[in-house]
Parts: sequence; structure tokens; C-alpha cells
Amino acid sequence: MHNGILKTERLNLRPISEQDVENIHKLHSLPETDEFNTLGIPKDIAETKTIAEKWISENNLENNKSYTFTVELIEEKEFIGLMGINLGKEKYKNAEVWFKFDFAFWNKGFATESLRKIIDFGFETLQLHRIEAGCAIENIGSISVLEKVGMLREAHTRQLLPLKSGWSDNYGYAILSTDLRK
Repeated sequence: MHNGILKTERLNLRPISEQDVENIHKLHSLPETDEFNTLGIPKDIAETKTIAEKWISENNLENNKSYTFTVELIEEKEFIGLMGINLGKEKYKNAEVWFKFDFAFWNKGFATESLRKIIDFGFETLQLHRIEAGCAIENIGSISVLEKVGMLREAHTRQLLPLKSGWSDNYGYAILSTDLRK
């Protein structure tokens, strides 16, 4: 990890910065991205700025428990999404991963590529034991990404997510440091 940047073949995952606020706002405002998301569409850029500033200050804590990355195409230097990993209690050595991508970049393997990198970062750099993720049961795209990297579905939680369409059930996924990564 160089300057906090994680690199894959096609992508840079770098800690988000002030310069990303406009792109994050655009991403959060997309109805396609909002469909399975509990955040809701921001009412204005000030709301997005507040969220981003919280992420930035967490990224900069010495004892960081919450990493939020901008995902950008290396060649085009283009913002395509966000990826985060939030650590649980130290003793549990666990964390939850999440991601959001602009729908223009779906089905190109970018989320899978980023998630693999974040999982490696979690197990190798952060020395975690268990990494979890959750998604709405109708979120076919995210389910596919989680399964492609080797995460296993462990839970089906009823009506957990307050989505725009109503209460949604949630699938809980996890991968252990001892599991096979794909």
C-alpha cells in the first residue's frame, strides 16, 4: 500500500478526499445506485459533503476503524465508485465491506476486482479473521460480486433494510482468513 493507495490491474483504490465530493454526490444521486441502498438520495451537495468529511476524518485517524476508498480507472483517472471496510471490535478481528458503483460501470468486473483487493488488505494488512458483507436479496449484481470473490451466504435476515421500495430482506455473507479466496 503506497500513500494509502491500493492498486489492482485496472484500478486505484485511494482514500477519498475533498476533490471527490462532487463525484460522490453524483453517484449517490443515481436512482440505479439508490435502489438497493439505505442511504437515500441526498437532498443537496451539502449533505454529501457532510458524509464525505466524516469519511475523510475517519480515514485520517491514527487508530483507523473505517476506511473509505474512491475507486478510479488507472488509465482514464475516472471516478467509478466507492468501496469501504469498517472494522468491528478489536477482539473479534472482523470487518464489514461495502461498495457502490456508477451503473455505467456495472458488469465489467470492477466491483469484483476492487473487493478482492479490499479482502486481501483486510486479511493481510489489517490481520482480520473474518470479513462480512450484506445486501438486499434482490440485489443480483452485488450477490454475484460477493460470491465471485469466495464469500459464503450465511444468513437471511427478514425485513432489515429500509429501501425506497419498502422493507427488504438481507443476505449476510462472510469469508474467513482461512477460507479459499477466489
